[in-house]
Amino acid sequence: MKAEIAARGPLACGIAVPDALEAYKGGIFCDTTGDVNIVHDVSVVGYGIDADTKEAYWLVRNSWGTHWGEDGFFRVCRGKNNIAIESDCAMATPKDTWTTDERHTTTQAEKDSPLNDKTVYPFPQPTYDGETDKVVEPETDAFLTKPKNGGCRVEKAFFVGGEKKNVPHAWDLMKPEDVPAECNWANKDGRNWLSWNKN
Repeated sequence: MKAEIAARGPLACGIAVPDALEAYKGGIFCDTTGDVNIVHDVSVVGYGIDADTKEAYWLVRNSWGTHWGEDGFFRVCRGKNNIAIESDCAMATPKDTWTTDERHTTTQAEKDSPLNDKTVYPFPQPTYDGETDKVVEPETDAFLTKPKNGGCRVEKAFFVGGEKKNVPHAWDLMKPEDVPAECNWANKDGRNWLSWNKN
């Protein structure tokens, strides 16, 4: 994780959300309940070691607004898979198509692929109520409220035939001793590479 963040940027990671995280105001968060039920995604934008406590942490950007945590960010203890932050992360290495203005044109074969789902689904979609074990048809304003036991998100996405490795991972290219001790994409070489936090 450290090598990939240092070399190429933030990771998208799933986390558990114990009650104490929702009440987080600052400092290095280290859950004591053992909650590893992943229910939320965040962006791990850096890592470091606290100057006072010498505790290693991940620097995480959340989506709950700048009034929460440390201006919308939080630090979580590193190396302990706390709140499952080291269990389910994803990254991508973009192909440089902008330098030569290379653009993709969808081919007829791609349009006709049997893997394309051409079903037109109703919106909003019905949800499953685990308490009553029934499918609940949405009301006309159902999309404005949080579904009771579900939503439009799949529990886990899988790639047919496995994930494709088209370029080496950062940890294939960097020796462990070459990975920087600290990294923060909100202040990488004096520049903030993160998009604007909105409430």
